[in-house]
Amino acid sequence: MSSHRSATASVIVSGALDLVLVVAFVLIGRASHNEGLAGVVTTAWPFLVALTLGWVALRAWRHPRQILGTGIGIWLITVAGGLILRLVAGQGVQLSFAIVTTLVLGVFLLGWRAIWLLIQRRRRA
Repeated sequence: MSSHRSATASVIVSGALDLVLVVAFVLIGRASHNEGLAGVVTTAWPFLVALTLGWVALRAWRHPRQILGTGIGIWLITVAGGLILRLVAGQGVQLSFAIVTTLVLGVFLLGWRAIWLLIQRRRRA
C-alpha cells in the first residue's frame, strides 16, 4: 500500500511541477514585456492544453520523472502543441518567441527531472 501511495504522490508532484513551471514561463514572459496579469490565462492555455495532451499521449504517469521518453516527449509536445494552438487561436508566433519557448521550457521541464535524477544517484552512492 505504501508503494502505491508513493507512486501516486510521484505522479501528482511531477504533474504539479510541470504545470507550475509552464505557468512560471508564462508569468516570466509577460513580466519581461511589462504585461499585466490580465492576459495570463490567454497566454497560458495553449501550453497547458499541450502539456495535458503530452501527459496523456505519453502516459506520463507511468514514469513521470524519466528524462528520456517522458521528459523529452512532454517538452516537445508542450512546445509544438502550444505554438500550434497559439497560431490556431490567432495569437501569433514569432520565430524569436518560438526559440525562447523551446529553450525555456526545455530547461524547466527537463531541468527538474535532471535535478531529481542527480539527487537519486547521490542517495544511492
